[in-house]
Amino acid sequence: MTRRLIQLFVGLILYGLSIALIVRADLGLDPWDVLTQGVFERFAGPAGISFGLVVNLIGMAVLVLWIPLRQRPGIGTLANVLVIGVVAGFGLDWLPTDLGLPVRAVLLGAGILLNGVASGAYIGAGLGPGPRDGLMTGIFARTGWPVKWVRTTIEVIVVAVGWTLGGSVGLGTVVYAVSIGPLVHVFLPMFTIRTPAEPQGCKRYPPASVSSRRAWPGSGSIFWRRR
Repeated sequence: MTRRLIQLFVGLILYGLSIALIVRADLGLDPWDVLTQGVFERFAGPAGISFGLVVNLIGMAVLVLWIPLRQRPGIGTLANVLVIGVVAGFGLDWLPTDLGLPVRAVLLGAGILLNGVASGAYIGAGLGPGPRDGLMTGIFARTGWPVKWVRTTIEVIVVAVGWTLGGSVGLGTVVYAVSIGPLVHVFLPMFTIRTPAEPQGCKRYPPASVSSRRAWPGSGSIFWRRR
């Protein structure tokens, strides 16, 4: 459990830092923030609802989608809400604002790469993904589709809806949407922690061709599959 907790919080801290890098690059919001901004501009802002509350409401709505996917929230689900925003705020305070385009491009690339590493680390801890990543792992577990395609499809849909509602889309948005899926596909199996409770004959993270079985984020085994 100690290793899981350490990996969880290291992953969440890195995730918060990755958000700060992407935001400071100022080359386009990540897909979920595009959606948040779109909902805020179209519905919440005129109604006097704060941007932060919109973030929480969208997270709650995504959690509802966990029900048909049979996902269970865990410690990581709560920690996701409490840690990432705080770390991102500190990161934005620390990073300079007057940056040239080449430096901003480097920040964008570093932020997206770090986001992929952080996602693999905190989800792989097996203590429960955040609302948005839980949607990805739930669809993967129920369908057996490759993680990279599940994640990329979700991000593209979110961007399309957010942009339609008035969210800001830039080059960074497109780069993030098409690259984060393959990055998580690489790093998630690297960081997934195996436990003695896993059934005999199960692979921790199988090829996409293997049919899927049920997955519980809080159970210590995110992806169980029969050979």
